[in-house]
Parts: sequence; structure tokens; C-alpha cells
Amino acid sequence: MKRLLAAAGIAACMVSTSGAQTAPPYPPITLPLKLDQVPGKPVWYSTGNPGIPGKDNEGNTSNAGFVVTSDGVVVFDALGTPSLGWALLQQIRKLTDKKIRYVVASHYHADHIYGMQAFRDHTDALIVAQERSGEYKDNEGIADEKASQRLDQRRGALFPWVDGNTRVVPPDIAFRERMTIALGDRRLTLFFAGPAHSSSDMMMMVEPDGVLFAGDIVQNSRIPFMNSDDVSTAQWLDALGEVEKLDPKFIIPGHGSPSTGAKQAIAFTRDYIRYLRKTMTAAVQNWTDFDAAYSQADWSKYRDMPAFASNNRGNAYRIFLELEQSQFKADKP
Repeated sequence: MKRLLAAAGIAACMVSTSGAQTAPPYPPITLPLKLDQVPGKPVWYSTGNPGIPGKDNEGNTSNAGFVVTSDGVVVFDALGTPSLGWALLQQIRKLTDKKIRYVVASHYHADHIYGMQAFRDHTDALIVAQERSGEYKDNEGIADEKASQRLDQRRGALFPWVDGNTRVVPPDIAFRERMTIALGDRRLTLFFAGPAHSSSDMMMMVEPDGVLFAGDIVQNSRIPFMNSDDVSTAQWLDALGEVEKLDPKFIIPGHGSPSTGAKQAIAFTRDYIRYLRKTMTAAVQNWTDFDAAYSQADWSKYRDMPAFASNNRGNAYRIFLELEQSQFKADKP
């Protein structure tokens, strides 16, 4: 049952299981999961392959990380398969025996949440997400990624790491706008930043370290996925402005390279969205057919970027429709 808790300091005294010492309960990965540490901070992260999920990268395409406080561990995202989630859990156990208190989901898309199954099955951690994560299902009224359709697709594309036993784990705690986790010597603030890339985008600021887990609001040097009716590029640009105001000392994006240069990381995603909007705005205003507008556009700056082939055309079309719809609304008397 989902537990709605106030967005204030929350403490939980949960006991981890000993599952981390047992034989791997999921098909093992063959590409090791590598961790890096934010210099001088009790924050670690893994960086995924910048492409799209497939057998070549074993589904490891997103970033994830965790914070070790004096009173337990907070994990941010859990990667794209139960096997990867298990590998992340093992890496945490190598570094600390502190209890894993929370697993925070940046948003409910498959490449960030399938690994939660390992944390649900082998720890007592509470899973936290923004309340619109509850829309991650097969409701025909919601146009975001459909849960069962995506799971079926990944069971083919990522077998054996995603199989008939893989399931979507719902959150235990859902918040609306903001939530603070005060745990030991660290304060973690969760911000709703959507709907932008998805309906339930959120970010996590770690203080006093100044480390921001930005989720898919920031995707550094990788073409983001925007081809969903729940995407709002206008809100996405606003969210990037909020990231800039936070002025983090270190930023961990949902995809792409973490960096001490937050402004540069933000700039890539912002410039890409602005370029798409500028290009498609001209097409909409001139009543240019989308196919013609797309073929005439100069994509040279982005053509060699990871995920360009899979994402760019769909992104452009989604923004074309978004701008076309807004123009029709503006034209109404």
C-alpha cells in the first residue's frame, strides 16, 4: 500500500536483510558495474552506456548513485534490470554495512526502475517517488511510457536480464512538490521538476555537499528521449533554470557524464531543446510539412551524439506537435 507522508524530515529504523551475501538471485551481468566517488564527499555514482538499452550494454544506460550518511544509505535510481540493481547493491555493501534506508526514483521509466526489484527483495529500504509515478501503468488516458508494453519489449531486448520474473515495483512514499529526508549528518531535498521528460520527474540535492542528482532533466552530451505526450519542453526549460539557480558544486545527470561544471552540463540539454523548438517553430509558423522541415534542418551538431539515430526524429516530431497545438490554441478567439 502506498504511504503518503508529509514532506518533512523523515527517519526510519529499518533492518537490512542478509541477501547481499547470498548467491546472485538474478542472471549475472558480464560487464562490471563501475563506481566513482564525488571527490571528498560520501557520494558515489555509476555512469551508464550513453546509447539505448540493448544486449551490447546489458541494459546499463542510465546513471545511478547513493549517499552514505552517518545513519544509513540513500540510493538514487536503481538502473534498468534487476541484475544491475543487484550489482549496485553489492557495490554498496562493499563500501558500507550501514542500512539502506531509501531508494529514490528520479522518474518511472524502465531504464531507471527495474533494478528496484533487487532492493525490494533484498533490503527493507523505502522506495520514494513523485506522486505522478502512479500513472506508470496501462491507463489509456496517460500517454507516458506504458508499463506492460515496455516490460514486454525489454523482455525481448534484454533477455535474460529482464525476463518473466521481472516486475515493476511501486513506491512506498509519494510526495507532491517537495520532500526532505533528514538522515544523520546529511539533508536530502527532493524537488518535483515535471512534467518535463516524464510526468514524474524529480531531482535530489545533497547538503551540505552541494551534489545534485538531476535525473533525466539533465542529459549531458546524449540526445534525450522526448517522444511522449507527457513531455513538456517548456516546463523542461523551466526546470533547467531551477537547476541553474541551485548552483550545485557537482551534478550527476540521468544520462551522460557527471561534472563539476553544472552550467556546461545544463547547457547541452538546454541548447538541444532550444534548437529543436526554434527549428520546429519556423516550420509550424510557415505551415511547412514536418518531413520537409526535418530533412531541411541542419543536424550536424548532434548527428554523431549517442542516441541520435533512435531519438532525434521522434523528438523533433513531438515538439512539432507541441508547438502546433499551442499555436492553434493561440489562434482561437
